Amino acid sequence: MAEQTQIVITDCDHANINEESAVFEKAGLTYRLEQCQGEDDLIEKCKGALAVCNQYARFTEKVFAGLPGLRAVVRYGVGVDNVDLEAATRHGVAVCNVPDYGTFEVADQALTLMMAVTRKVCVANAQVHSGKWDYAEMVPVRRLSTLTVGIIGLGRIGQAFANRVHALGCKVIGYDIRTEQLKGHPELSFVELVSLDDLLAKSDLISVHCSLDKGNFEMMNAAAFAKMKKGSMLINVARGGLVNEADLAAALKSGQLGAAGIDVTQKEPLPMDNPLRGAPNLVISPHMAWYSVEAASDLKTKCAEEAARAALGQPLRCPVNKV
Repeated sequence: MAEQTQIVITDCDHANINEESAVFEKAGLTYRLEQCQGEDDLIEKCKGALAVCNQYARFTEKVFAGLPGLRAVVRYGVGVDNVDLEAATRHGVAVCNVPDYGTFEVADQALTLMMAVTRKVCVANAQVHSGKWDYAEMVPVRRLSTLTVGIIGLGRIGQAFANRVHALGCKVIGYDIRTEQLKGHPELSFVELVSLDDLLAKSDLISVHCSLDKGNFEMMNAAAFAKMKKGSMLINVARGGLVNEADLAAALKSGQLGAAGIDVTQKEPLPMDNPLRGAPNLVISPHMAWYSVEAASDLKTKCAEEAARAALGQPLRCPVNKV
């Protein structure tokens, strides 16, 4: 290789890298696209890179140890659960995300799923296409303004969703691990901050908007569902690992949960033998909440801009660890 590549795109399933190329070329940085498959592949193909744009490839202790010159890993997206943050910090590598590229899109998808399950649109659509015409099969349907909506996680997306359901007249309650910091927040003046147990007990519908970590893996499980109102509903557009899928399927089948709408699963695509397949009153979309034409372009541009800042030694916009 005649010239050292300063930025490597470790893996990317997008149709092109037009936005990334424009950013790197404007900054005068060399770059290339790879499709790395594992630890050894990452070490070999990213050797010498100052920064990487990363989609799915896993960055582990071994990878960081094998890339001593790496300054930053920038994720295409909000979540960084495929990167060992502790290992990155030990090796002095900044890990960055793009937290604000699809805020409105994800909040909109949560609202769409909420409307689908509360108004039973998908069930009604299937019924009509089958040749039937009987609204009584959808009974009961609740008036939206009578519902208490609980939101777990009140970051950018949680707040955007809260504004949407508040506009519909719903009572909004919320739980966040940063509850004390959020008290008095002007954007949350209409949100009643409660404990997680209170939120589970009081909500007619719960929407999950928190990141995934070791402490909250499968937090929505049989024990949590048992604390919820019988017939209440669940929305998850955050991370599949927040929900125990076997427990969710069982809660839907037993009627403990009346319905659920999810955009993410633990394994994607959803395996054919997953218990969620065939579960009643479940609406699933294929991890598309983040997407719009505009959001996709913003993601690529912002990811590339952060990687360029790292390569040039400039202050980073969205680091998630301290190095």
